[in-house]
Formats: sequence, structure tokens, C-alpha cells
Amino acid sequence: MKNLADYKVGKITHYYDKIGVAVLELSGDLAVGDKIKFSRGGEDLFTQTVSSMQVEHEKKESAKKGEIVGLKVDSEVKEGAEVYKES
Repeated sequence: MKNLADYKVGKITHYYDKIGVAVLELSGDLAVGDKIKFSRGGEDLFTQTVSSMQVEHEKKESAKKGEIVGLKVDSEVKEGAEVYKES
């Protein structure tokens, strides 16, 4: 169940299974240390803390709305999954 205080920070556009990295198109700001939740079709998949992310192959501590980031993920996640920042 989505907490009303959670807000959407983006959508997964690609997943690289060999390296466990998801490509996330941001619709909100995101930073290392943020707790995020992955959902697909209204169903919560898993929650994790952002441990590392990259923008154009450069390690970043934070990224802004509109940027596309590579995100190390704890579990497999499909294209189209939505990502919410937990409050």
C-alpha cells in the first residue's frame, strides 16, 4: 500500500540483469541514502536504500528531475516499474 507521503521520483526505462543496474528516468530529485520503493501495476516489488548511482558513467551523490541515472538495485526490476521515494 502506497503511503500518501511517498512521492514518485521516476520510472525504470531499462534493466541490465548481468550487472544489476536499472536505468531510471527521474521525475523528481534523488540522492544516495534515500529510501526508495519499486512498484509495478500498483503492486509493491521491493524497497531499498540508494547505495550508488551514476549519471553518464560518473558517480554522483544526487541527481535532479529530468536526469537519467543508472542505479544499483537489490532485485530484478522490469521496464515500466515506478520508483517512489519513501518519506
